[in-house]
Amino acid sequence: MANLKQDISPRVLDDLKKRSLAGVFTYTIALCVVLFPDGYYYRNPQMSNWFLWLITGICVLRLIQLFIESKFISRPTRLNTCLFWVGVVVTGLIWGVLSAIVMVQPGEENVKLMMLVCTIGICSGGCSAFSPDLRLALVFNVFILWPSIFALATVTENFPLVSLLVMFSTYMAFMSSRQNTEYWTALNNETLLKEKTRDLEKLSNMDGLTGLYNRRFFDTAFKLAWQRALRNRQRLSLIICDIDYFKQVNDAHGHQAGDEFLRTMAHTLTQVFKRQTDIVARYGGEEFVVLIEDAGDGRAVELSERFRRQMADNRVRFEARTIRATVSLGVAEEVPAADTQRESLLARADAMLYKAKQSGRNRVAVYTD
Repeated sequence: MANLKQDISPRVLDDLKKRSLAGVFTYTIALCVVLFPDGYYYRNPQMSNWFLWLITGICVLRLIQLFIESKFISRPTRLNTCLFWVGVVVTGLIWGVLSAIVMVQPGEENVKLMMLVCTIGICSGGCSAFSPDLRLALVFNVFILWPSIFALATVTENFPLVSLLVMFSTYMAFMSSRQNTEYWTALNNETLLKEKTRDLEKLSNMDGLTGLYNRRFFDTAFKLAWQRALRNRQRLSLIICDIDYFKQVNDAHGHQAGDEFLRTMAHTLTQVFKRQTDIVARYGGEEFVVLIEDAGDGRAVELSERFRRQMADNRVRFEARTIRATVSLGVAEEVPAADTQRESLLARADAMLYKAKQSGRNRVAVYTD
C-alpha cells in the first residue's frame, strides 16, 4: 500500500484541498458567531480584532493558494504540499489558542458555550476532511483541542470538562484512523479496478498468439491515421504480407510448429518496422498488415524487401525440426484526399499481395498509378 500511496499522492492532495475548502469559510463564520451575537467583541475589542484579522488573513491566503494551484499548477510540488500543511496547522492552532483564552476567562458563559460548540464542530469536520492524511488529521486534532484542554486543566482546574474533551479528542483520533483505512481501501480498489480495466482493454486489442495488435485495433488505428494524413497532407503506406504455402507448413510439421513460425514472423516484423508510429498487426490467419505514417520516398518498399529477405533466410527450429517458408508482400501508398476512402488503399495493397502471389511468391509487389 505504501507504494500505491506514493504513486497517487497528487490525487490524495487534491482530495484534501477540496475537502478543506468548506472549512476555510467555516472558520470565519464560526468566529463571527462567537464574537458578535453576545457582544463579546465589544467587551474585548483588542483581542477580538487580533484573532479576527489572523483567522481571516490565513483563510484568505489559503483561498488564494488553492485558486493559484487550480489554475496554474498542474502537478503539486513539495512546496505546495508544505504550504497546504502549514495553512491547515496554523489555522487550527490560532483557533485553538483563541478557544483556550475564551474558555478560561471569568464569566462569559454564553460565549464559552458557543466557543465549545464551534470548536467541537470544527474539530469533527477537520478530522474527517483530513483523514486521507492521518498525520495531518492527528496534528489538527491536537492543535485545535489541546490548548483548551491544557488551559482548563491548569488555570480553572475544570477536570470534568477536561475529561470530556480528552475523550472527544481520543474518539476523533480513532475515527480519523478508521476513515483513513476506509479511504485508502476504497482508493486501492479503485486503482486496481482501473489497472484491470487497462489490462482488459490491452488484451482486447492484442493477438494472443503473436503479441501483435489484432484486426480490431488495426481498423481503429487505420481510421485515425487516415484522418491525420488527410488533415496534414501526409503519405500513408500500407503493407499486407502473407506466408507462402503456410498450409503445407501446418500439414508437414503440425499446427504447433505453424504457431511457432507465426510468432517468429511477428518478431521479425517488429524488428524491421520499429518506429513507434508503425502499426504492425495480425490481420487474420497467416496474414499481417503494417501501417506506416509519413514514410519517406521508397521507405515502405525498402523495409518490405528487408523483411522479405530476412524471412527467406530464417530457419525456425521446432522440436528438432527446421521450418522454412517465404513471404509475399503487397505495398500501396497514398496521400489521402477528401474524395478518397481508406478502403481503396487497403484494396490496392491486397491487390498487390495477390499480384506477388501470382508472380511466383517470395516477392514484393508495389502499386503504381
